[in-house]
Amino acid sequence: MSEKARRLFDALDLDQDGTLTRAEVIGALRSKGPTLAAQGAIPFWGVGGTDDSSALFDAADQNGDRVLTFEEFAAVVNRRFGW
Repeated sequence: MSEKARRLFDALDLDQDGTLTRAEVIGALRSKGPTLAAQGAIPFWGVGGTDDSSALFDAADQNGDRVLTFEEFAAVVNRRFGW
């Protein structure tokens, strides 16, 4: 998996438990998104609103358990962001 996906996952994992919840993804992208984009951790066009963050979560949650593992997350962001 890509190193960029790992850095982004770690930045979004606010409670550092190794998984992402919908609330973490939405909250972290809202608060950290512009900074992460400026650092090159996410494309500027990848920083969206609540609906965009929620859609990203839904696309990644392949097993429907309402949490994302790194593997689920990386599979989607690597494809979506072209990493």
